[in-house]
Amino acid sequence: MTTHAETLVRTRGTTRVRRARGPWAAWAFLAPVIIYLVAFYAYPLYRNLDLSLRHYTVRSFVQGDAPFSGLDNYRAVFDDATFLPALLHTMVFTLVSIAFQFAIGLALAVFFTAHFKLSATLRALFLVPWLLPLIVSASTWSWMLNSDSGIVNYALSIVGVEQINWLTSPDWALTSVIIANIWIGIPFNLVILYSGLQTVPGEIYEAAALDGATGWQRFWRVTFPLLRPVSAITLLLGLVYTLKVFDLIWIMTKGGPTDASTTLATWSYRLSFGNLLPEFGPGAAVGNLLILMALFFGLFYIWRQRHD
Repeated sequence: MTTHAETLVRTRGTTRVRRARGPWAAWAFLAPVIIYLVAFYAYPLYRNLDLSLRHYTVRSFVQGDAPFSGLDNYRAVFDDATFLPALLHTMVFTLVSIAFQFAIGLALAVFFTAHFKLSATLRALFLVPWLLPLIVSASTWSWMLNSDSGIVNYALSIVGVEQINWLTSPDWALTSVIIANIWIGIPFNLVILYSGLQTVPGEIYEAAALDGATGWQRFWRVTFPLLRPVSAITLLLGLVYTLKVFDLIWIMTKGGPTDASTTLATWSYRLSFGNLLPEFGPGAAVGNLLILMALFFGLFYIWRQRHD
């Protein structure tokens, strides 16, 4: 028979083994995440930074013997005549897209809280732009905005508006890609904001109605303030995503005509891969500027969250 002392010794031994295995088990669970972050985030960021600090040619890119050039690539980017227009286009494209996506998405989210008969069906239909591959969406908008055979110009001609060269005019190219990007981003804002509205207690609306608040007052003084945390993360995610939009613009206008719709994202691609003699260093430098912009807004969001 096993004595009480033997049982106690075995129990203590088992406890020590479990304590010894604890840290190793924790690291074993963390290892896949760490490997993923290093392989797909840390290493690409390091390589991009290395590209921006060296003078790479096609030969040196393959052989890996590019000379160190310091901040020369960044100086070349800042001195380039394309930099300021690309920066301005990026800011306009991002801010206008986010403003309209958020405003329309919030209006639709409030509209769908009524829970009418076809509410679920219509919400599902509004998700279509978000679910379509971007190449399909961009190609569809290119066809719709075609100067000669596009459905948009045809509809405008019915009401007497003259033909607009949406994609080939320097005055309209940026507007065209902004319109397409707004259409694509509305479903994301709708889903997130609608989910946030479901967390607002109905009793608050009932109390506001009893106090005589109008529909607008209930929205502005109840819905909007309570939705602030969800709105903040929605705007941040939209900002980070819109800063790096490339494929939509490239498919529709390729940044033209005459750089009228060139953003930092399309310029970075054109520098690195759009020429017979690619400029990997300056292209990586522009990409790093986009990363810094996104990082700044992310840190600003964290700072505001801590001080609210």
